[in-house]
Amino acid sequence: MSEKRFTSLKEFYPFYLTEHRNFTSRVLHFIGTGLLIFSLFTGMLFHDWRFIVAIPFIGYGFAWVGHFFFEKNKPATFQYPLYSLASDFILFWELLNAKQPFRVK
Repeated sequence: MSEKRFTSLKEFYPFYLTEHRNFTSRVLHFIGTGLLIFSLFTGMLFHDWRFIVAIPFIGYGFAWVGHFFFEKNKPATFQYPLYSLASDFILFWELLNAKQPFRVK
């Protein structure tokens, strides 16, 4: 993890991208965030709290597998939980719209 202290999401996001360069890790993050969004809407639509309770396990489960087994780094969530969460959604949107590639060169 970087020794630099980030004070804004704009400052943090480029660092976040350097911690998410592995293709498989990006795919896992994309799947986890997509399932998280699906679970949130499903839980609200059907008024079923089990979908809401599953959200952290879905989101973090996929992401942490990506970090520990493919990126081989410590998730930024531990030091910057809000910036990291926001960055997960930004990366999801950028991958969905092809503004970020899944395979980083």
